[in-house]
Amino acid sequence: MLFGLIPQEEAFFELFKQAAHNMIEGSRLLKVMMEDFQSPIEQAQKIKDVEHIGDGLTHDIARRLNKTFITPIDREDIHDLASALDDILDVTEAIADRFVLYKVKQPTEMSIKLADILYRASVAVGRGVDLLGLPHPEMKKCSVEVNSLENEADRVSRDAISGLFEKEIDPIAVIKWKEIYENFEAGTDRCEDVANILERITLKHH
Repeated sequence: MLFGLIPQEEAFFELFKQAAHNMIEGSRLLKVMMEDFQSPIEQAQKIKDVEHIGDGLTHDIARRLNKTFITPIDREDIHDLASALDDILDVTEAIADRFVLYKVKQPTEMSIKLADILYRASVAVGRGVDLLGLPHPEMKKCSVEVNSLENEADRVSRDAISGLFEKEIDPIAVIKWKEIYENFEAGTDRCEDVANILERITLKHH
């Protein structure tokens, strides 16, 4: 059985699951914000609250790592996975914050689409984290799905930025939206980072 020969610290897996599902909640709230842009300040604050919970979980993992002599997976992998999950949530919060900071009147069709892709990538990452510690072939499927969604986000973001330069005459609007689109793409990049770490852990311990 995977990890069967080493003393296990199940609390790490539980904390990772909590961090992953909290991260999914952040991306879900961002998707809702894009689709139903009614009170952006309050909507962005909800995402910020979720991000603060994520910070707390990341600190809990770090504290436990410092106190645990034998860990179920490599210490470096625990640190990298916790940081990468936190990075997804940080980017999600940054996107919501930009909509408030830049006083965006309405999300574009492309931003709604990118929020949906980021949410789906986050859900796929969460499935991968739930499988951590199990000898499960589904882990590879999660990685493939996240990679596919990252490619899709890359394509949509590129098309969105290209459309900006073609159609938008206000240079300030171009700067604002270019940054927002690039942040969406960065969010799916961070999801891919987590998928790669999960695959690395699985390969080491299978």
